Amino acid sequence: CTMSSVMADKPQSLENHIRLDPLYHLFLGPLSFILLIAAVTNLIRHVTWMSTLQLIASIWAVVATFKIRLYALKVQDRLIRLEERLRMRELLSEPLKSRIGEFTESQLIALRFASDTELPALAEKALGGLNQKQIKAAIKIWRPDYFRV
Repeated sequence: CTMSSVMADKPQSLENHIRLDPLYHLFLGPLSFILLIAAVTNLIRHVTWMSTLQLIASIWAVVATFKIRLYALKVQDRLIRLEERLRMRELLSEPLKSRIGEFTESQLIALRFASDTELPALAEKALGGLNQKQIKAAIKIWRPDYFRV
C-alpha cells in the first residue's frame, strides 16, 4: 500500500496534501543517519583505516540519500512549472496570460492545486504578492496531485 493510494481514499486538501514516502522518510533517511552515528562511534573507539573508511562511506550514504531526493524534487518542480504555464495559457485571459513569466516557482507550485475555475482569480491574487502558503490556504476547490515524488 503506497501513500498515494492511501491518500486517494480521502480527498486531498490543504490539511493532507503533504506526501510522506515511507521508504524514504521512515527508512532511508533515518538509517543513513544511524549509519553515520555508528561510524563516528566506531572511529572514536577504534581509530583504524577501516573505521575511517566506514565513516567516509556513511557520509557518502547520507549525502547520496539526500541529493537523490533533492534531484527528484527539482525535476518534479521543473515539470510542475511547465505544466502550470501550459495550463495558464489555456485558462487565463489575455491581460494575465501575458504575465505568466512573472510567477515565482513557489507560486506556480502552489497554484497547481487550484481548480481550473479558481485559477484565474488566484493567479491574479498571486501576482499581487501572495506566497505559496497563502495561495494554498485560499484554494476552495482542491485539485489533487497524487503523482508527486
